[in-house]
Amino acid sequence: MVRKVICKVLNKEAEGLDEPPYPGELGLRIYENVSKEGWQEWLKRLTIIMNENRLSTADPGSLQVIEQHMLGFLFGEGEMGELPSGFVQQGAKK
Repeated sequence: MVRKVICKVLNKEAEGLDEPPYPGELGLRIYENVSKEGWQEWLKRLTIIMNENRLSTADPGSLQVIEQHMLGFLFGEGEMGELPSGFVQQGAKK
């Protein structure tokens, strides 16, 4: 049986993740409130955020920034989560 969640990203019921995608309490919160499709949307956004801001997962300071963006994107908390200012989607007109 497929596990369903009310996805905070998609604002609808969708197939849930198979396991927490992130460690700790935040990972459990994501598992309970974000769908597989919503998590994939986050991973796309994460790639943009990391590239535009030149972040590294090896840097503890970068991880804090990534978590703030994650909370903003997934749960609408804080001031982060939007596309980086000045970001233009590849193929879009500037």
